[in-house]
Amino acid sequence: MEQKKFDTNSFIGMLLLGAILLWWMYSNKQDELQNPTNPTEQVADTIQKTDDITVRSNLMNPSENDSLQNVAIKNQLGAFAYSAIQGKEGTTTIENTLLKLDIANKGGQIVNAQLKQFQTYDSLPLHLIKDNNASFNINFGTTDNRILNTKDLFFEPSLTQNGNSQVLSMKLKVSDTQYLEYRYEMKPDEYMVDFTIRSQGLGTVINSSNAINLNWNLQAFRNEKSQKTENMYSCLHYKTDGEVDNMSPTDTEVFNQLDWVAYKQHFFSSVLITDKPFENSQLNSQDFVGEEAEAKHTKTFGMKTPLELSGGELNYAMKWYYGPNDYELLSNYKNTDLNELVDLGWGIFGTINRWLFIPVFGFLEGFIGSYGLIIILMTIVVRIFMSPLVYKSYVSSAKMKVIRPELNELNKRYPGKENAMKRQQETMAIQRKAGVSMMSGCVPALLQMPIFFALFRFFPSNITLRGKSFLWADDLSSYDTVFQLPFEIPFYGNHVSLFPILASIAIFFYMKMNQSQQMNMQAPTQEGMPDMGKLMKWMIYFSPLMMLFFFNNYASSLSLYYFTSNLLTIAIMLVIKNYVIDEKKIIAQIEENKKRPEKKKSKFRQRLDDAMKQAQEQQAKQQKRK
Repeated sequence: MEQKKFDTNSFIGMLLLGAILLWWMYSNKQDELQNPTNPTEQVADTIQKTDDITVRSNLMNPSENDSLQNVAIKNQLGAFAYSAIQGKEGTTTIENTLLKLDIANKGGQIVNAQLKQFQTYDSLPLHLIKDNNASFNINFGTTDNRILNTKDLFFEPSLTQNGNSQVLSMKLKVSDTQYLEYRYEMKPDEYMVDFTIRSQGLGTVINSSNAINLNWNLQAFRNEKSQKTENMYSCLHYKTDGEVDNMSPTDTEVFNQLDWVAYKQHFFSSVLITDKPFENSQLNSQDFVGEEAEAKHTKTFGMKTPLELSGGELNYAMKWYYGPNDYELLSNYKNTDLNELVDLGWGIFGTINRWLFIPVFGFLEGFIGSYGLIIILMTIVVRIFMSPLVYKSYVSSAKMKVIRPELNELNKRYPGKENAMKRQQETMAIQRKAGVSMMSGCVPALLQMPIFFALFRFFPSNITLRGKSFLWADDLSSYDTVFQLPFEIPFYGNHVSLFPILASIAIFFYMKMNQSQQMNMQAPTQEGMPDMGKLMKWMIYFSPLMMLFFFNNYASSLSLYYFTSNLLTIAIMLVIKNYVIDEKKIIAQIEENKKRPEKKKSKFRQRLDDAMKQAQEQQAKQQKRK
């Protein structure tokens, strides 16, 4: 049997490998013990990579390496090392029929917020928070000169029942009697969740000379079919000094006395409400850049606000709202003005929506199941309500048609720029004697404009229409698609919507029919003035084309309304022209008006006539000098 010889080369190699291994372990330990770049994150990563059973076993039977690890944690976190050593990954769920929230042990923050009654445009569960798109963190200093972030530390959960409410207490512990607590309370059938931030026994741990900052950030997911429209209606809202306002995507702005901050995403919002107003708060909102980012997100929102200590402790009563931008629902939260998150328009437009269209829509919704039919019936109600104005405008047009020959004769009698004032004065006299006023035709049209703009805001903001189908439109809150284009047309899009086409055709015939009426209302074209007839002909083609491009990406409910409205207006005009207005009676009335003695001039009209007379005399003097 051959005797084995001692291999010197193998022995030296083993010694070298062992020396390298010892040097590597020693270097890693030294790095952990010396000034890490981000202590809390390093500790959190260390705990996350270690199996929980192993950690607890090591705490029962600590080896030399485990002891060094705990020493490193204590050196990095000080009093809050307890939470890092004892903490573990995990989430706790609280939910009701409307809302589901997952709260993570790490950071004690909401990592998932699902609205259970809604879906995205592509039929997926709708989450306002998921996949780390949100962050809630308190940054603070300690009395032993450490700067810590709650998002990197472990909270200890405790879920209990308080009557019908679920209460989740998340505690970031220094000890059993010293801790920072996040308390969540969810009631049944509510989108609003009570949220409390308070500390106990941390007066000697938190350094009051350092700023304590609350940071809340959110990257808003895309939830709607029309990304362009959703992005347009998504913005940061806030309430300060009793007024609700919003900020467009811009650099950071500073506000005081904030009662709430809302990250609005067209039909849904994430809102943080506080009983103790935030001071010196920095808010920011930015658009996402790049096609890939825009396909998934709309905007990024952020808030940074200092928290104040009271008696050396934190104590803030707050509320979270994760839910739909439903006007009636938000109006139930009294003294919050959250209903202003629904964009109903400013001034008179919002007033019309609140007091007219919302009640009418709600009434019709009570006994009609098809929302397309509701829009059509609502359109009929509006047009019947506006028909007296249409009648008034048409009568004025008919009167102007009767006196137009006199006005044409007047133009021939006083030609040229030098007779402009005299011509205008005589024109007003003829209209006054006939009982015709140019304003009588303009005022009805102007009175209809608030209705137009109010509905322009009402339909795209009405969450009730979201996901409701009618005919070929699968979602009345977004555009309808009858053909998908293989390319994108600037200002139009990459699809063809049928309702805007029908609305454009209807408005073309309405304007064509209305052309003669509008021309009757215009005074005869004077020298040096633009030809209104040519302008009107150009508008007949331009307006439908503009509507076709503009409404192709808008809510199909809005296009359905304008299509139905124009059809009804055409029908009303035909009825008025053929069955209501009698031109012979109008002519007789004008002749009778001419025979009546002229009424005494009002002071305003007298001043106007005097001013025109002076201008006419001055013009005559200038002509003589020439």
